[in-house]
Amino acid sequence: MNYPPQQHQDDNRDHMIEVMNTYPLAMLVSVQDNTPIISHLPLIYSEGKLIGHLDKFNPQAELLKNDNDVTVVFSGPQCYISPSIYSTTQLPTWNYIMVHIKGKVTEITDPEIIIQSMMDMTSFLEAPSHRYQLERDNPRMAQFISYVRGFEIEITNWEGKFKLSQDKKPSDIESARSELIRANQESIRLFLDTVF
Repeated sequence: MNYPPQQHQDDNRDHMIEVMNTYPLAMLVSVQDNTPIISHLPLIYSEGKLIGHLDKFNPQAELLKNDNDVTVVFSGPQCYISPSIYSTTQLPTWNYIMVHIKGKVTEITDPEIIIQSMMDMTSFLEAPSHRYQLERDNPRMAQFISYVRGFEIEITNWEGKFKLSQDKKPSDIESARSELIRANQESIRLFLDTVF
């Protein structure tokens, strides 16, 4: 059974891909001896696959091959929703957008393919202004590439979890949408002012 309830599920692949493209920093989960091993790293979606790389000394690197199972979580915006924003009587809740992916992972061993994937990732992340371009002959790349493991994940299962007050009346749904925007902008500012 999927959770949250059906009205908070979004099976539209385009919506899920948009989340992955907009919030590419993913939580990558492998399991070894019943223990989850987790890394946080950007993954780029391309034609049914997620492509990434990580430091070869990361303990998870050894699990990212041989068609091992992985779970990937992409987190979109989220926030607390106070009943005070609604025009009807409600209880407090939390709204969020998440995409859960399951797949089989294979290692990329060809350094040229890893370099190309790093160049492609940089180009994607630099869009739309492209103020920086990673060049294949960058002298630091030759030193760096021997410390990198590449991998790709063949997606076998998609779950879009879009809990956005869809079970409320239209004016309350719009209020929740506005609150999601306001709260995320404000929380980023307050957090950065506190931390930095």
